[in-house]
Amino acid sequence: MTAYSAAPYSAEDVARLAERLLDRSLPKAEWTHAAHLSATLRLVRIRDEGLERDLPGIIRAYNEAVGGVNDDTSGYHETITQAYLAAIRGFVAALPADLDDGEAAARLLATPLGDRAWPLAFWSRERLFSIAARRGWMEPDLAPLEHAPPEGAR
Repeated sequence: MTAYSAAPYSAEDVARLAERLLDRSLPKAEWTHAAHLSATLRLVRIRDEGLERDLPGIIRAYNEAVGGVNDDTSGYHETITQAYLAAIRGFVAALPADLDDGEAAARLLATPLGDRAWPLAFWSRERLFSIAARRGWMEPDLAPLEHAPPEGAR
């Protein structure tokens, strides 16, 4: 998958993605990489405090609500979630405050983060997809992250 070049969502769409993630009503088919990033961007913008603590439970509950499982091979992945959250926080910090969520999401998806393979620039496949990385934070083994998760998330 490559980064997006056009805005896939309006500001209202981004708000709805976050709301439907939180209330677990988003259909599984709509929970795409772009939706993951856009909903997280919205959550960072509206309720960032403690998100590294809360987002794992939000994602796990959503996965279960749509019939998924969170185990050692599928579902929630701690290292990937915390890496994207830290990177999205860094991205949001550099945005103009008056930029709406649709345009912010379009800009985010046009960065390397929009590519599902982004984490593989920092982690080897073996390390990233290990059970240990799924269960807990694993430091990158290929390159340092520009924005690392806070100590409490590691």
